[in-house]
Amino acid sequence: MKKFFALALAAVHFSFPSCGKTMIDYFLPMPMHGQLTTNTWGAAAVLPRDPLNGLEDPALKQWYYWDGKIIKGPDGQYHLFASRWKQWRGHNGWGTSKAIQAVSKDPTGPYKDEGLLWPGNQGGKGHNVTALTMPDGSYAVVVSETRPGDVFTSKSLDGPWRHIGAIKVAGEPKWRASNVSIMIRPDGNFEIIGRYGRILISTNGILGPYNPQGGSIYAGIPGLPRHNLEDPVIWFSGGLYHVTVNCWSERKAFLLTSSNGVTHWTNRGLAYDPTSDFLRYTDGTVNHWDKIERPNVYLEKGHVVYFTFAVIDIPKEQDHGGEPHGSKVIVVPFDGAALDRDLQP
Repeated sequence: MKKFFALALAAVHFSFPSCGKTMIDYFLPMPMHGQLTTNTWGAAAVLPRDPLNGLEDPALKQWYYWDGKIIKGPDGQYHLFASRWKQWRGHNGWGTSKAIQAVSKDPTGPYKDEGLLWPGNQGGKGHNVTALTMPDGSYAVVVSETRPGDVFTSKSLDGPWRHIGAIKVAGEPKWRASNVSIMIRPDGNFEIIGRYGRILISTNGILGPYNPQGGSIYAGIPGLPRHNLEDPVIWFSGGLYHVTVNCWSERKAFLLTSSNGVTHWTNRGLAYDPTSDFLRYTDGTVNHWDKIERPNVYLEKGHVVYFTFAVIDIPKEQDHGGEPHGSKVIVVPFDGAALDRDLQP
């Protein structure tokens, strides 16, 4: 497996036509909210760090946080949609997670947890939380994995959030959503990619029914166990559709692009890698989180300017709760304008 993985990496470095770089080269240093500190939870590899970046429980007495999607509100504040569960459960408590919203005046944080999005619906249950602005200016939140692809909508980012149903796939009555990432295409249709890499498109609104557009797009990533690929995120910028997908066993993620969002997906190489030094602060300090998962993007003027990631400081199977280890959502600046420029043929 390691040999095939090395060959895959070697092959993809030629996919950026103008510069030979891959996506990981476009991450920018994280600004510091004050001084970095070692007086916080986390393994040595993530210290010193900035507890005010993103969303976390600074004392680690209540919550683990996961997922993360930023929407800027009409009030100029940044709304981060995520999930949380009791920290004493450890990482395996993710199955009990509930969907929440957090707010900040700065896109990188700190974010304040504003509480559950729909406390009256299954006690707020929700995982794989993502959100989007709808064509009419309202908002939608989609949850999957612990629910079958449920959608909640609201006219305001502050709620109330109303459950409008679950996503449906044409001809697949037993389809259940997992790791769903959703976007509105430039043509106004809704496009989904889930854990297994199939593209689904709806011309009939956010609930669908969605029509499958063929098999997995992950065939363009050679040398990797396809069943270990997860957490895709999809977006459109620079005239291309982009998907990043993470291989949890190899702890590497890759970027694929397509001109139409359906076919001819091109492998653009390494997207991010927790063993590399790409998570760095403006003073040069580097953090190495053990797992970097659940990516999402925030765009301005048609380009990605921030990535959000769910991170954990030690291997998931070693995280049992009640210890100075845990998970949070981080926000990392990104030069999406340069990425889009360099991906042009």
